[in-house]
Amino acid sequence: MTRSLTILGATGSVGSQALDLVARNPGRWQVEALTAGSDIEGLAQAARNCGARFAAVADTSKGAALKALLAGSGIESAAGADAVIEAAARDAEIVITAVMGAVGLAPTMAAVRRGAQIGIANKETLVCAGPVVTAAARQHGATLLPVDSEHNAIFQVFPHDDPAQVERVILTASGGPFRSRSRDTLREVSVAEACKHPTWSMGAKISIDSATLMNKGLELIEAAQLFPVDIARLDVIVHPQSVIHSMVEYVDGSVLAQLGSPDMRIPIAYAMGWPERIATPAARLDFAQVANLSFEAPDLERFPCLALAWAAMRAGGSAPCILNAANEIAVAAFINGQASFLDIDAIVAETLNMVASGPVATLEEVVAIDAAARAAARTLVARRAA
Repeated sequence: MTRSLTILGATGSVGSQALDLVARNPGRWQVEALTAGSDIEGLAQAARNCGARFAAVADTSKGAALKALLAGSGIESAAGADAVIEAAARDAEIVITAVMGAVGLAPTMAAVRRGAQIGIANKETLVCAGPVVTAAARQHGATLLPVDSEHNAIFQVFPHDDPAQVERVILTASGGPFRSRSRDTLREVSVAEACKHPTWSMGAKISIDSATLMNKGLELIEAAQLFPVDIARLDVIVHPQSVIHSMVEYVDGSVLAQLGSPDMRIPIAYAMGWPERIATPAARLDFAQVANLSFEAPDLERFPCLALAWAAMRAGGSAPCILNAANEIAVAAFINGQASFLDIDAIVAETLNMVASGPVATLEEVVAIDAAARAAARTLVARRAA
């Protein structure tokens, strides 16, 4: 049976791979809407290729150009933040939220409020507003399916009917490109070096987050929202081969792990096809070739971003939102040459000290604290650049 599908962030890495699955499975999905931040050429081509009904670009200045690119196709188009929210609110059974950063919060909530099946590839939504989003999902009957490979792995082996069986949830981390380097050698690393992930092909922001281990910290916070276990039962282990994507340890000592090649089409397909499984072109594991799987504890002194995320998760309230906002500003500053690689964790730590945290109960409160944290982080960036 054909299912309707919307992809928010269709021109990015996750969105493009989701569209690859659509193309490989004709008749399985009817694409309702696609969105992009500013890449109108990629958006228009994708919309034409998959027969989307609606296309929205977040950049308002590119609305007319998008309309021109879609002329004669019959595909509706619009521009601006409200247009992206409109795309999420349209009547699609499945919504893949692959928008990068906190800007994905409002459109994700629009899909939640109409009870959609949501494949969450935008971790910032749950990091910034986890309790608000999960409460809304329960209220409106929305299904939250994680697309991140680690959370998707946990979802596949987690005892959803009886979480009390769980002793520990273990997220695996590749360790990033600097896993074996001393902190002193990281002071002058380039953006290109930080983006050279050893196993995954990803965009610049998430690649840099992987290099600082902030990505794993954000995933810890997200896991605390997705799975009903106490945060004391969450753990991280470095696993450089990226074959085991995460594990669940049970009270009897058994450990269930989900394994697979490092191909994001596997968890994307799981979220798009759930509760069914669909074939993907991902390489199959050759266990003889894999040969060895190794593990090591994360070094919180060399990679303090992970420690900062642990602390923010324990503090709760708005602390994770402040952490995420400061990190987005710090990473952007690094990419733009306004800060060094080691400035990233320093800016995040200082922002957490500058901005008071407290409880959050509404989306409006989340937006306000996010704005305050970004302003504080920008001030810190400006001081470093002066």
